[in-house]
Amino acid sequence: MKGVIDGNTVLFCSIMAVITTTRRTERFRPTTRPTCKYWQAGRCNRNPCQFSHSLPTSPSNVYYNANTTYKHSKKPDSSVEKMASSSAKKAINCAPKDFKKPENCALKAVECRPEAEAISVEKPSKCEGKCEEKAVLIEKTADVEDVATAAKASVDKSRSICKSWMTDNCVDGDLCQNLHSWFYGDGFSTLAKLHEHNKAITGIALPAGSNKLISGSTDGTVRAWDCNTGRCVNMIHLNSPVTSLISEGPWIFAGVKNAVKAWNIQTGADVTLDGPKGQVLSLNVGNDILLAGAEDGVIYAWRCSFETPFKLVATLSGHSKPVVCLAIGCHKMLYSGSMDHSIKVWDLDTFQCTMTLNGHTDVVTSLICWDNYLLSGSSDCTVNVWVCTEEGTLEVAYTHTHQIAVLGLYGMTDVEAKPILFCSCKDNSVRMYELPTFLERGRLFTRQEVRSFQIGPGGLFFTGDETGLLNVWKWLEE
Repeated sequence: MKGVIDGNTVLFCSIMAVITTTRRTERFRPTTRPTCKYWQAGRCNRNPCQFSHSLPTSPSNVYYNANTTYKHSKKPDSSVEKMASSSAKKAINCAPKDFKKPENCALKAVECRPEAEAISVEKPSKCEGKCEEKAVLIEKTADVEDVATAAKASVDKSRSICKSWMTDNCVDGDLCQNLHSWFYGDGFSTLAKLHEHNKAITGIALPAGSNKLISGSTDGTVRAWDCNTGRCVNMIHLNSPVTSLISEGPWIFAGVKNAVKAWNIQTGADVTLDGPKGQVLSLNVGNDILLAGAEDGVIYAWRCSFETPFKLVATLSGHSKPVVCLAIGCHKMLYSGSMDHSIKVWDLDTFQCTMTLNGHTDVVTSLICWDNYLLSGSSDCTVNVWVCTEEGTLEVAYTHTHQIAVLGLYGMTDVEAKPILFCSCKDNSVRMYELPTFLERGRLFTRQEVRSFQIGPGGLFFTGDETGLLNVWKWLEE
């Protein structure tokens, strides 16, 4: 059999590949076994080992898409030198423009996709001009044992990262049922890993007019990274965990205990904004107002002006527990999420609470606004999409349910301007969803939870996790 195994459905291709290779395996298994990769590297610790501890007598000429999860259309750059040095605009969280009340389109899109389905990032091929499928490519070979290995690996891959591979201890090689990569999905790749922080990265920022990337961490430091070399060029010790960090224009703001620290990269000004009680867990800027959500359940508001850089103009009380997320929406509206399980809506002109939303049963961990929609993530394992009714209230139009707590929501568009929702989860992964269908586009994996995200210029985006690792990613152009 030579060439491509064609069929009318993915299932048919998979079944035929398994049947064919299983028969060949049963017939030829006594004659040859694949060479143990770990034996070749001097690291095999299995006795007896199911693989051969000797080199094959003849080379194999098998070609297949057995594990295409990690292939991409273009080879990614290996350093951060491709990061654009021009000033970055403020990251704007996006949301779907076509959300409707539940028509089950999103539900169907999620439910009809088996959890154990093999994921491939290869471009789908068309079968008879109608259906799209991913085929296993197998050619005749002198070593048919490798064909069985290839087909099995392509069909049985799961969507979970191999824990043993993460510690360089997996002995299953290509037969492992879990992923041997820090991500899967199409159209993006990792550029660099910046690791100087030794605790969770809680904020990433790209100040206007600078070629520096700024990160804050619970290790009590704020670091500046050169976007051309990827090296840390400056560090500030704050003697307090940094639990939030943003930038607005030339200003950098860091939330610490009982204060907000502010620096101007153009003038060199260094300001401490007192007032908050406890740790400042969230920061945002809107309507020329700096807003800080604190551990005492209060939101503190400073107005920015040329005469007086920052003046405390209001304290917004209403939450009974810490305020962990803030989002600025249209019509000068502020949304706040709290550990009290509620979302409150505030008017930034009057600083009055106009509405309380009770759509979650656990901590509201993240909020983003997109046009007229509000998306909220929670530790109750759900993402709610809120829409405005004719009466002027907000109601849940759709709920996407996970199997694990949601830690953060972040939005951006890919190279084709398609809206993508990044959803950080407590299982140390970040799911990528196409909106408004919530079809999974890919997944990022980390050793610990991702706590921060930032959009950059030229298709760049950044993630920071609890180990202190800052990852640089990039969308790949077609």
